[in-house]
Amino acid sequence: MSFDVNEYYSRLNGGDVLMAFKGNISSELISNVLEVVESRMDEYSESSKIRKKVYNVLVESLQNLYHHIEVLPPEMEAVFDERFGILVVSRVDDKYRISTGNFISQEKVDVLRNKIDKINSMGKEELKDMYKFILNHQRLSDKGGGGLGLVDIARKTGNRLEYTFEKYNDVYYFFNLDVYIDFAQ
Repeated sequence: MSFDVNEYYSRLNGGDVLMAFKGNISSELISNVLEVVESRMDEYSESSKIRKKVYNVLVESLQNLYHHIEVLPPEMEAVFDERFGILVVSRVDDKYRISTGNFISQEKVDVLRNKIDKINSMGKEELKDMYKFILNHQRLSDKGGGGLGLVDIARKTGNRLEYTFEKYNDVYYFFNLDVYIDFAQ
């Protein structure tokens, strides 16, 4: 097994970290994270426009993480909680970075990669049109979403969604999504 969760988590903790968490992703955690990040942004005297954007993207990122957590690889069940995920919010250079990570089954990797690549290939107007299309033709998935989250994040940030799939074993990968929000937007 080449992927090490703890090493990955340590790598994410570079820059000025506002919040770092690895463990059980719950609705209570989401509320706590939002409070902590909002408080930390107060310390930076960030403009209300940037604070709102970071907050909104963080909400979407946390909801994606919460709703799309998968079953852990069996050998990880004794080490981590059932709803294991990673979240790190940091200031890196002239941007805020929201990093999320969770295990994903191998059969879902290509679908997710294709979805993100499609979103990344679109311009501002195309993303707006896709967003409207999904809103008007939305069917809720078994996870409770309609597929708006990643599109909304791309629209709000104006940046590409950066991602990796780290192979854990033949059945599981670890999915990492990095979202960047520029200070000067």
